[in-house]
Amino acid sequence: MIKVYFKRGLETIPVQVDEGVTIMEAARDYGSLPEVPGDCGGCCACATCHIKIDKTWISKIGKLNESSFEGTLIEYEKNYDPNFSRLGCQIQLSKEHDGLIVHLLDNHKI
Repeated sequence: MIKVYFKRGLETIPVQVDEGVTIMEAARDYGSLPEVPGDCGGCCACATCHIKIDKTWISKIGKLNESSFEGTLIEYEKNYDPNFSRLGCQIQLSKEHDGLIVHLLDNHKI
């Protein structure tokens, strides 16, 4: 099991997930977090799973490739940050991500 810590302002929400789950699935399916609706189901088509990776974890997750489809889709999102923004559906969790900190964004009406 992998533990992911979702930050909503000052609140920290721990979520336990199986290896192989995406950040979007961890937030939506395991954590029932409305900030990450994942409207397209993880097809990289809607950007409703826009999150920010904590600066202490970005080296393990990797920065956004701005020339990728993910980069093209996310660059117009509210709160976009080229250094820390990612689409949760594009990051599959593995054991090395145990303890990951993800910041939730108020991008969508919840």
